Amino acid sequence: MGSLWAWPAGLLHAKPVPAAPVLWPQALQVPGGVARLSLGPAATRPVAQVRQGDVDVPLLVVGDAIEWTAIVGIPLAAAPGDASITVPTQGGARAVPYTVAHKQYKEQHLKVSPRTVDLSPEDQARYERERDHQAVVMATFTEQPAGHALPSLRMRVPVPGRRSSSFGLRRVFNGQPRNPHSGMDIAAPTGTPIVAPLAGRVIDVGDYFFNGGTVWLDHGQGLLSMYCHLSAMDVQVGDVLAAGQPFCKVGATGRVTGPHLHWGVMLNRAMVDPALFVPA
Repeated sequence: MGSLWAWPAGLLHAKPVPAAPVLWPQALQVPGGVARLSLGPAATRPVAQVRQGDVDVPLLVVGDAIEWTAIVGIPLAAAPGDASITVPTQGGARAVPYTVAHKQYKEQHLKVSPRTVDLSPEDQARYERERDHQAVVMATFTEQPAGHALPSLRMRVPVPGRRSSSFGLRRVFNGQPRNPHSGMDIAAPTGTPIVAPLAGRVIDVGDYFFNGGTVWLDHGQGLLSMYCHLSAMDVQVGDVLAAGQPFCKVGATGRVTGPHLHWGVMLNRAMVDPALFVPA
């Protein structure tokens, strides 16, 4: 992935210029949102971590020697209140605090096939196998080599269409509450091409019980994106995509009520609102 993030050779020795915030996702410090936290100046990119359960998860850090910034994904399950990340130092670690504000998401009731709500033993076993595999995919963290950086974290919308379901909706399937909606649904006809919103590498391609045809992309430093319910997947693991390159097609596979793209964005293993990454 190094070649994707390389600055032009003539800029490698230029005077560092602070990264423009317009190139970063919008800051919204709520469950499912993004925090932008200053780490101050340093000769090299600092390491920053956030505690999730009993694991220290590495964070995406952008900027330059004048000022570095941690871009932190806040899980939908995060409780409002005080939070912090840590930056390891020679003497231990320093905490960088921030506050998570309350956000009330709406509720949505849907009717779907009963077999996708009350799972048979066979379907439950399949779901658990797929869940464990997806956990490995979601833990992907590709470090960017020194001297390389993402030129921008802003993304293009991967397919044209009506946004048919919003991020964070509390979903009720056939009267049974389930996890909140962790992505953006975009309604489009089956077969509509989907393009990469940002340069990335394909890290998973599969057909899953709930998500149907699915592709995951790695954009570096724990920034991942997923594309679900696909009718066609025209890539394989290891393929490298440029921003705007078509790689799959809209479908209605998995647990769905009609053809659409479910687009998810993950940051430090937390699903966050994709709308924060696209131009307003």
